[in-house]
Amino acid sequence: MLTDLPYRTIAIVRGNDRLAALRTVVALAEEGITAAEVSLTTPDALWVIEQARRELGADAALGAGTVLTAADAARAADAGASFLVSPGLGTDLRRAAPFALPILIGALTASEVMDAIEHGALAVKLFPASLGGPGYLSALRDPFPHVPFVPVGGVDANMARAYLAAGATAVGVGSPLIGDAATTGDLAPLRARVAAWRTALTEETVA
Repeated sequence: MLTDLPYRTIAIVRGNDRLAALRTVVALAEEGITAAEVSLTTPDALWVIEQARRELGADAALGAGTVLTAADAARAADAGASFLVSPGLGTDLRRAAPFALPILIGALTASEVMDAIEHGALAVKLFPASLGGPGYLSALRDPFPHVPFVPVGGVDANMARAYLAAGATAVGVGSPLIGDAATTGDLAPLRARVAAWRTALTEETVA
């Protein structure tokens, strides 16, 4: 069932080193980013989710991203994910609904938004948001005023403010925030970017 999300920033962790990805997720939580999504394209992503769950505890908002199949969804749930994120709604995912975990389903067009709602999306991942920008989100909100939208793709701090002002429930942010931390494991620049992100957005908005 569609509802408001309890957070405004979803950090998207995607890299090529599982230890670096794990350290990134933990560092984000330490710096106050309360929701993170580990893309299943990251090597050993399920291990990352499992270990992060152990370190962060049962209440952490820890998602699995790039969920493409029902099997992906089941494995993510077993690893300890608390929500799922899919770039779209393929036939296999349609057949899997209703889902065991809350899911953000990717959509771009009005028809895709309706499809996501029909199949029980917690929120609609507007993707790739960069194709239309905040103006497009505003246009979609006219026929869908009660749908929680989470723009993803090309979202930096300036765009995040614009999307939230246009009515987004939350924003998903990847490389503008994560940089190469999930690949190199260099956390100092990550922590600096998180601090800048939190400064650029108000504390109330980021939480």
